[in-house]
Amino acid sequence: MKTINKNVVMLGWVSFFTDMASAMINPILPIFIVTVLHEGYDKLGFIMAIATFVSYALRLLSGYISDRYGIVKPLVVSGYALSAISKPLFALSQGWKSAAALKGVERLGKGIRSAPKDLLIAKYAKSKQEGMTFGFHKMMDIAGELSGTLLLFAVLVFWGESEEVIRTIFIATIIPGLIALVLVIFFVKDAPKKLHKQQKFSITKEDVNVVKKLLFYFLFLFFIFSDAFFTIRASGIGIEIFWIPLLFVVSTAVQTLISLPIGNLIDKIGHFKVMSVAYLSGVIAQLLLLEGSQLSIWLSYAFLGVFTVTSLNANRAYIAKFAYNKGSVYGLFYAGIALFAALGAIVCGMIWEYLSAQSALLFSMTGVSFTFLGYLWMEDVYKQSSWHV
Repeated sequence: MKTINKNVVMLGWVSFFTDMASAMINPILPIFIVTVLHEGYDKLGFIMAIATFVSYALRLLSGYISDRYGIVKPLVVSGYALSAISKPLFALSQGWKSAAALKGVERLGKGIRSAPKDLLIAKYAKSKQEGMTFGFHKMMDIAGELSGTLLLFAVLVFWGESEEVIRTIFIATIIPGLIALVLVIFFVKDAPKKLHKQQKFSITKEDVNVVKKLLFYFLFLFFIFSDAFFTIRASGIGIEIFWIPLLFVVSTAVQTLISLPIGNLIDKIGHFKVMSVAYLSGVIAQLLLLEGSQLSIWLSYAFLGVFTVTSLNANRAYIAKFAYNKGSVYGLFYAGIALFAALGAIVCGMIWEYLSAQSALLFSMTGVSFTFLGYLWMEDVYKQSSWHV
C-alpha cells in the first residue's frame, strides 16, 4: 500500500481492532436482549434507536469543533476510549435499560470520533484518490469485523450458547478494544498543523450541495432493516443461534473483498453510478429477507454487505472531494445516519411487535423501493441543475 499514507494505514488498524470487538457483540446482542433478558421486539427497537440517536448532537459538534478550532486527534482518541470501556460492561447488564445505556455510551464514542476520523483520512488522502483511500480504510474496518465474527462463531461452537458464555464474550472485548486505543494514542498523527488555529467558519454553497445529495441515503436508511432485525428475522425462520455469526461473516467477507475495488471504481465512474448499485443491492437484500427461506436469508446478508460498504465508501469519498468544511459535513452525514436509522428502528420494531413481522417487512420493502426509484428520477433532474457535480 505504497500509495496510502501511513497515517491512514494506522487508522485502518485502529478500526480493525475496534470493529473486531464490536463484531464479538453485535451478532448475539439482539438474541441476548430477547432470549436472555426476556425483552420484547419493541424494546429491541428502542435500544437500537437509542444507540444510533444518542450520538446525533455529538457527531455534529465534533465535526464543527474539528473545522472551527482544529481539534481533531483528541476527539478521535476520546471516542475510541468510550467504545473500548463500554463493550465489556454488557456482561453486567440485567435488563433492557442497562443494555440501552451501554449501547448508547458505545455509540456515543463512535459519534465523537467519526467525523474527526474521516477528516483525518480526507486530509491525508492524495488528490483524486479519495475513493481508494476510503476504500482501503473501510476494508481494514470490515476485515476486523470479519475476524471478530469468526472468533465469535468459534467460541459458540466449542463452548456453547449459554448465558455465561455470552457474558464472557462481552468481557473478552476489552482486549482488542485496548489494542486499538494504544494504537490511536501512540501511532496516529494529528491533523496537519495548519488546522490548529481558529478559523472563520461558514457553511458554503459546496457544503449545501453535498448535503442535498445525501438526503436520499438518509431516507433509504429509515426504511431498510438494521442488522439487528436481520438477525431476528434469521432466528425467526429457524436458523440456529450458533449459525448467526456466520451470516455476519457472509456480509463482512463481501465488504472486505469489494471495499478497495469499489473505492477505485468511485474514482473512475463517480458517485451516482456507484450509489445506484448500492441502492439496488439494498432493495435486493430487503426482498430476499421478505422471501424468507434459509437460502434467501444467507443471500440477503451478502447483498446487505454490498449496500453497506458501497454506500459508505461512495458518500465518504464524495464529501472528501466536494465539501469545503469537511469535518462539519461528515458530522451532518453521521448525524443523518443516526437520526434516520434510529427513527426507522423504532417504527419497524413497533410494527413488528404490534402488527406482525410480515407487516414490518412489507413496510421496509415498499419504502426502499420507492426511495431508490425517487433517487434515479431526482438525479436525472439534478443533472440539469447548476449545482450538480
